[in-house]
Amino acid sequence: MKNITSEVNIKYNLLQLENKVCIITGAASLRSIGYGTAELFAAHGAKLVILDIVMNEQIAKDLKNHIETQVGKSVEILCLTCDIRNINDCENAIEKSVAHFGTIDCLVNCAGIVKSEGMLSITEQDYDLIMDVNLKGTFNICKSVLKVFAEKQAGVIINLASLAAQRGGGLVGGAHYAASKGGVISLTRSIAREFAPLGIRANVICPAMIETNMLDGLTEAQLNEVIAAIPLKRVGKTIELAGTCLFLASDLSGFTTGATIDVNGGIHIH
Repeated sequence: MKNITSEVNIKYNLLQLENKVCIITGAASLRSIGYGTAELFAAHGAKLVILDIVMNEQIAKDLKNHIETQVGKSVEILCLTCDIRNINDCENAIEKSVAHFGTIDCLVNCAGIVKSEGMLSITEQDYDLIMDVNLKGTFNICKSVLKVFAEKQAGVIINLASLAAQRGGGLVGGAHYAASKGGVISLTRSIAREFAPLGIRANVICPAMIETNMLDGLTEAQLNEVIAAIPLKRVGKTIELAGTCLFLASDLSGFTTGATIDVNGGIHIH
């Protein structure tokens, strides 16, 4: 019988992303999932492109200094301003990334916004904003990078959705937030199915209650009530979510595509 395992190219070393060019959206804040992912990827040898709508020269300098201090080595980082709601911004960011590094190997979509309000209180403006950032924005940046991936017939996409998409809102986001993240799940599965024959993988992560500024709107009583319902009895850390991104970005998950990975402390087991 043919030995399939011997043909799988998995590197057993500490640098799972050595010399891989990874684009991460929504990583300007040091408390964000995007930043946590950028730092962990850098520690594993990745070259980084960080995209954020608020990016400027000072933020870029601070990000590079902080990442290099944390990982203890020099890291190649390109920071670009990008409004993922705008397809031209996305196209330009991808072009600049390829011009700078020569290629792209991975895209991690962490950019997103959340609003908590009842269905009847959601205005058309609020609905459009949530959908434009969370769903259209994800579509735009995926479409832009897929042109590069399709040409090289390789690449990995990791999109962040939410527990809200699976359980129907609640906890933090409203109906429009849940709907936008539900769309991200379906979009990711569609990409995985369409582009798998080209060697391109796409997976989605559904986090819940990660320690970021998205929790700032909760009172201490509200947060304690949520934590009481989590089997692990705590909120998650950005490094724990980043660890899942690292697995999906690396060759360790080479046979995983179209998957929805839960990082929620057990609050939603299905």
